[in-house]
Amino acid sequence: MSLVADVHADHGATFTERGGREVVADYGRPGSAARAVRNGVGVIEMGYGVVVVEGDDRVEFVDNAVSNRVPGADGDGCYALLLDPQGAIETELFVYNAGERLLLFTPPDRAGPLVDEWEDKIFIDDVQLRDASAEFGVFGVHGPTSTEKIASVLNHAGSPEPELTFVRGRMNDVGVTVIASDNPTGEEGYEVVCAAEEAEDVFDTLLTRGLNAAPFGYTTWDMLTVEAGTPLFDTELRGRLPNVAGVRSAVDFEKGCFVGQEVVSKVENRGRPSKRLVGLLPAEVPEAGAALFEGDASVGEVTRAVDSPSLDAPIALAYLDFDAETDDLTVRVDGDEVAVERTDLPFVEGNVRSLRLPTYPEAAEQA
Repeated sequence: MSLVADVHADHGATFTERGGREVVADYGRPGSAARAVRNGVGVIEMGYGVVVVEGDDRVEFVDNAVSNRVPGADGDGCYALLLDPQGAIETELFVYNAGERLLLFTPPDRAGPLVDEWEDKIFIDDVQLRDASAEFGVFGVHGPTSTEKIASVLNHAGSPEPELTFVRGRMNDVGVTVIASDNPTGEEGYEVVCAAEEAEDVFDTLLTRGLNAAPFGYTTWDMLTVEAGTPLFDTELRGRLPNVAGVRSAVDFEKGCFVGQEVVSKVENRGRPSKRLVGLLPAEVPEAGAALFEGDASVGEVTRAVDSPSLDAPIALAYLDFDAETDDLTVRVDGDEVAVERTDLPFVEGNVRSLRLPTYPEAAEQA
């Protein structure tokens, strides 16, 4: 559950569940909160699972399993995927080298199963694993003035750069780790990590000390990440090939073998995945899973759709057949076929671009 539920409630929050964890849905006006983030800075309590990996073989053990190269230096991180033998995404991970241990941020329902799965694969490796989700609070700080916000409250360190690196410091005498995010909202962003028992103080500091920030929840998160073209695990990634999702920042195509690597490399060498993630401008907001048609032929499906606060119009992310024509696309909404226009991602240009923005090899783009 949320570590600071009472504080959220004091701000008028309503709650929902994601991956078995209670998170804030919104504070009453999610569209207004999205505009506050786009124009300044906002704070969200993140619903991560956290896995701690220790032991002398920790880096090699994790590196052998995931799709990206695990950094060997304290203070560095990476975005990676865990794939099944057919190359489909089983989970996403943010992997951070914290000196004597690795911290892995996962979707909330994946930390426990990941520990169980990996413990069965430890033979002579010097590796210890534990689900530490209850030990940490994590808060996202996003918006074009997020760097100024962090600078106004962080002592004994400067804001980290580049993306997915971190520094250690203090906020109002509380020890924190500040991570530079990979810009999932299309704005500069950070994640502030603290001990669970310090979460209430850190949340208060991020909202009210230094440069003020607006609280926001996961309804706003969905709006911002769709506008930025950022695929999320539950809606765009789970069960998909990374080539199809276009999350090239999560895959090191030059590293050695990892589970699913043979399939991923084969699709990469072919230069043309079966589908790609695209942006759509529908006349109405379709439901997730709504079918896309080209004439009478089904050519894809919607993964997420929102009313964009920035554009004041419906927008959607969808998987579309790679070679589908886009002059005659429709989407099914409440049983009716509604016209839809394909558009480039991102929908909204923030002050930076998401590192997870779907991209495809040049040969595929020209095909």
